[in-house]
Amino acid sequence: MESPLVIVDLDRTPLRGARVHDRDQVVIGVAAEPRDAVEGYDVLLTGVPDPPRPWVPCADPQATARELGHIVESRPAAAVALVQVLRMGSGLSVSDRLILESLAYSTLQGGADFRSWLAAAPPRTHRPAETPVLLGRDGSRLAITLDRPWVRNAFDAATRDALCEALQVAVADPSITRVDLYGNGPAFCSGGDLAEFGTSRDTAQAHLLRVRRSPAALLHRCAPRVTAHLHGACVGAGIELAAFAGRVVAPPDTVIRLPEIGMGLIPGAGGTASIPVRVGRERAAYLALSGAELGAVEALHWGLVDEISDISDVTADPQEAVRS
Repeated sequence: MESPLVIVDLDRTPLRGARVHDRDQVVIGVAAEPRDAVEGYDVLLTGVPDPPRPWVPCADPQATARELGHIVESRPAAAVALVQVLRMGSGLSVSDRLILESLAYSTLQGGADFRSWLAAAPPRTHRPAETPVLLGRDGSRLAITLDRPWVRNAFDAATRDALCEALQVAVADPSITRVDLYGNGPAFCSGGDLAEFGTSRDTAQAHLLRVRRSPAALLHRCAPRVTAHLHGACVGAGIELAAFAGRVVAPPDTVIRLPEIGMGLIPGAGGTASIPVRVGRERAAYLALSGAELGAVEALHWGLVDEISDISDVTADPQEAVRS
């Protein structure tokens, strides 16, 4: 069986673009220093600090490539699906990208790697909130606050539905000129609620539900009016949704991560549509494949965050903030 991975040493290989669109492999390019006009690679690694997009900086590019290789070899279906979705998505509208992502996500939910991860995961008890999303309105400003702080605002089905209802208000009411999105408690959002993972056995119906009740699609529709106020952990859905906002602010304590490949999945809350627009397809692939943490300063350099804010501005009472 052909390996799901190709690593190209660009310091030893004549400079030419890689043909990836017809390949069922993850193609990684490695160079000591960034090269110009290198196209077609899924990830580009270099040892130069703060390189231009699409390059990813790392202390030892060859070692990082090998680490990514181990991840790809251990989760080949998810890794290959990820880069295929990212490649195809570059030519699609946001709404079509979300459909493509959901189809791939549902396919992987039925795969052996996700089922293996699910079987090994410790049991978790769902801890719902009576009102998982709070709304505050002051004139033309609307504050939307994720409010399950005891689970770091883990994104469950009830939170998804409530967020959709809140965003529908913003989409339907043109008199709302500013929408502020907050997370209550120690973290903005710690990602999908693992207590609900695997509870849906009908992946086809899960796809239809994901497309019909899509906070990502609604965020995209009102994005120019939305400011996402990050803090603490912004994992999975926590950054995938926030990246749709027209403006993203974050204090220095913010930590961003995409963990889904390790579960045998790909980002499923819109990340393959939102994050590449901000950081490029190659850096989005690196974040998802590696599962590496990205701090606020690096996120600012990459364009995933628009402003480093004072922590007190983000963790203040959202209802007070909307009145200020």
